[in-house]
Amino acid sequence: MPLVALISGEGTNLQAIIEVALSGRIPARIEAVISDRRGAPGLERARWRGLETRVLTAAAFGTREEYDAALARLIDGFSPRLIVLAGFMRLLSPNFIAHFRGRILNIHPSLLPQYRGLDTHSRVLEAGERIHGASVHFVTEGMDEGPLVMQAEVPVLDGDDPVTLARRVLACEHVIYPRVIGWFAQGRLEMKDGDAWLDGKRLDQPVILSKT
Repeated sequence: MPLVALISGEGTNLQAIIEVALSGRIPARIEAVISDRRGAPGLERARWRGLETRVLTAAAFGTREEYDAALARLIDGFSPRLIVLAGFMRLLSPNFIAHFRGRILNIHPSLLPQYRGLDTHSRVLEAGERIHGASVHFVTEGMDEGPLVMQAEVPVLDGDDPVTLARRVLACEHVIYPRVIGWFAQGRLEMKDGDAWLDGKRLDQPVILSKT
């Protein structure tokens, strides 16, 4: 299954996807890695493994919609069945999402629908939560609101700070994101009627990876 990955930063989730794809553990092929930032370290991770990379910055575009239209054309040139957001830090416009509806996955560092948006680790600690985690979901027009597919639960430990908590959550992200991409590549996962479906059954609740 051909896919395109969108990144903005370090690309650690991208690295996890690259490893499982190139090893054959999931039936997926990364056609290109596209970044909105020229200096994104994730680009070097991709180039080191011989993957095609592209950079499309927003500076030359007057509006988000113009940028997203150009991004969609760039992606279409690689004919992917799936677009994976791997730390892509731009909000996507409704037209972009409609163009690729049901074919965009994202990973978010919280147990959605809790703690949408940024700074999730700090917010979880400030709220005194005892369980944190990560979620893989299909992308829809609402920020971090698409149908949930899989979550990993991570205990909040005494003495945790945002850095230590983020490190453990990220380790779980590297497990669940490739797994969900593999389900999609195998034809087991789809978005239908506004819901996520796995093995022909609607997911009323996300699949949960046990606490680590």
